[in-house]
Amino acid sequence: MELIADILLAAGALGAGFYCFVLARRLNRFNDLEKGVGGAVAVLSAQVDDLTKTLSAARDASHGSEEALQDLTMRAEGVAQRLELMMASMHDMPGLEDVDSPKPSSVEQPHSREPAEPKPQPAKPGLMFMRHERKQQGAA
Repeated sequence: MELIADILLAAGALGAGFYCFVLARRLNRFNDLEKGVGGAVAVLSAQVDDLTKTLSAARDASHGSEEALQDLTMRAEGVAQRLELMMASMHDMPGLEDVDSPKPSSVEQPHSREPAEPKPQPAKPGLMFMRHERKQQGAA
């Protein structure tokens, strides 16, 4: 009886050893750096490092763009406020009641070959600047 038990014990130990040998080979193939999961993990790790570097560079660039955009926005708001003040002060000037309303244009003759030249408008009292009509050069 003891002999049978010893034989079964030795057979079990040999079976367990063979099973461990097979598992060790499978694990080596599984962790192979070129074909197995180990290679995939190595590639993914390298990609994560590259993406981390790219993300930090994008953050730095967006932070610089954000600062530049905020500066431009602040300058634009300041200019808009000054323009609003200028427009408000223009309404207070005498003689500018009809500046906002469009004037009817003169009707041109349909068969006329030469366009009618605009007449210079006299300066209105209270204006700081007078706009002069310019004739286009090079048009003969």
